Amino acid sequence: MSNVIIIGGHGKVAQLATPLLVEAGHKVTSIIRNPDQKQTITDLGATPLVFDIETATQDDFAKVLGNQDAVVFAAGAGGGNPARTYAVDRDAAIASMDAAQGAEAMRYIMISYYGSSLDHGVDEDSSFFPYAQSKALADEHLMDSDLRWTILGPSTLTLDEPSGKIRRVGRMTDEELAEGDSSDTSRANVARTIVAALGSNKTVNIIVDFVDGETPIEDIFG
Repeated sequence: MSNVIIIGGHGKVAQLATPLLVEAGHKVTSIIRNPDQKQTITDLGATPLVFDIETATQDDFAKVLGNQDAVVFAAGAGGGNPARTYAVDRDAAIASMDAAQGAEAMRYIMISYYGSSLDHGVDEDSSFFPYAQSKALADEHLMDSDLRWTILGPSTLTLDEPSGKIRRVGRMTDEELAEGDSSDTSRANVARTIVAALGSNKTVNIIVDFVDGETPIEDIFG
């Protein structure tokens, strides 16, 4: 059993992953910003922790990561507000990584997105630029750290039921991606991928871009 903390615990993917992590034997703490969400987290089997990552410093993060073995960063500003996007998807992510390293919570799972890269090519005038830039900078910081990291890059997220099967893909063009069986990823499959990644040493220090597919998740990480 390990102590796992989920940053962004009330998000759709996090809520799907929480009971799976508990079932796998982990003790889960789930960071939320709204106290009204406590009961939802408790019902999922985790311990809720009210903590505002948008304003938190590295020292603040260090206090909540002190007894943790693994961190899952599943938070996101949701777009629409560039300042908040930078604060959450870049600054909070980086602060949590530095704090995790200092607290020796060395296993770190980042939920990124398919194709995240500083070479994202998104125009600075695009509303998507703050998100693309923030995620890329956070991913780069994680890869440069001493943490035992995994970056999960699902494609367009859906609310489809879990198939438990995915297809791992390289950094292909949209045209190449569309040639496969699917160009989407169900949030439920992302949740299962988080659990599988935590349970496999083969996922340490790698990027896993994936879409829904035909290969059982445990076979990819086994």
